[in-house]
Amino acid sequence: MGEAEWQAVRLSVLVAFWATVLSLPLGIWVAHLLARGRFYGRGLLNGVVHLPLILPPVVTGYLLLLAFGRKGPVGALLDQWFGVVLAFRWTGAVLAAAVMAFPLMVRAIRLAIEAVDPKLEQAAATLGASRLIVFVTVTLPLILPGIIAGAVLAFAKAMGEFGATITFVANIPGQTQTLPSAIYAFLQVPDGEGAALRLVLVSVAVAMGALAISEVLARRVQARVAGRGDA
Repeated sequence: MGEAEWQAVRLSVLVAFWATVLSLPLGIWVAHLLARGRFYGRGLLNGVVHLPLILPPVVTGYLLLLAFGRKGPVGALLDQWFGVVLAFRWTGAVLAAAVMAFPLMVRAIRLAIEAVDPKLEQAAATLGASRLIVFVTVTLPLILPGIIAGAVLAFAKAMGEFGATITFVANIPGQTQTLPSAIYAFLQVPDGEGAALRLVLVSVAVAMGALAISEVLARRVQARVAGRGDA
């Protein structure tokens, strides 16, 4: 592969990695709120979380541009106070990918939390454990397969994100051009089909590899949890 293709691959992996890592703590917290919380506005929160799945990706990217662009309310504050610019930067691609992947992550983790018997958590609470201790010692080990599944889904979605990313950060080679953007760009030029096909194969290989790794990790975690239960 040429240098432009390798740059797109490296940037996509980098963007997907940071989009997954940075959104994972928030994803676990929101999933726990939706699964166990009983509060006013829970339905609204659930709707906002899943909104990127319903809206066209280009609309999501445009909303990010309005909010986080240099003239946007959040983007202007970040630029003036911290010197951070997201629009048309690779860091903006991380934000766009994280927003688009967040619903899939939350849904997988939420289903895992809902599968945990609340009586186990209640038993730990009756012994005097705080909510944080109950979550860390009881809930978290049981939902690790769901967390892994959510992280892998988010990573795969972030690797393949196109609409919101190209709208928010454009398609600048070597700076914001991710795998999908590079594939699109190569398909627009003569004799670019070969490079596009190579990148398609790379994206498929990365996605399949991520799924295989997640399956192995999930099985190991389930075996460890089952071993603790037998003990």
